[in-house]
Amino acid sequence: MTDDNRVGPPLTGSERETLRAFLDYHRATLAMKCEGLDDDQLRQRSMDPSTLSLLGLVRHMAEVERTWFRRVFEDNDIPLVWSDRIDFQAAYDASASTRAEAFGAWQAEVEHSRRIEREAASLDVIGVQPRWEQEVSLRMVMVHVLLEYGRHNGHADFLREGVDGTVGA
Repeated sequence: MTDDNRVGPPLTGSERETLRAFLDYHRATLAMKCEGLDDDQLRQRSMDPSTLSLLGLVRHMAEVERTWFRRVFEDNDIPLVWSDRIDFQAAYDASASTRAEAFGAWQAEVEHSRRIEREAASLDVIGVQPRWEQEVSLRMVMVHVLLEYGRHNGHADFLREGVDGTVGA
């Protein structure tokens, strides 16, 4: 991996600034775990029968971003990127995927998420989580997505170590 150029969250920021910065920090962490790897390395699976790979994690996080920002606050019926059945596991199978495809989709969803968050009047803005058919706040969504990145970045450490024998930040 290359140098760590991530920007940490503010130590004294507002709640919104802190959540935004932590999300961006974890997004940058996932990107950093994938730096310097070619498509074949990014598709390397953890172990059979799992289809989990670094590229699969990037694809999955594109689905997470879409589900928790776009589907909640803009279009409850927008399909997932890689599944029309709301099957989040479908994204893990990146056997035919490329860095360009996966990162392109993920980065597009991150930009949608950032725009939705920026345009929201407050963290108390309410949307509807279509799977639960319940209202959720932007605050809850940001915390949930932050936790998703934290969990999956732990997986990314393991996967990166399997590719090149290093453990990241």
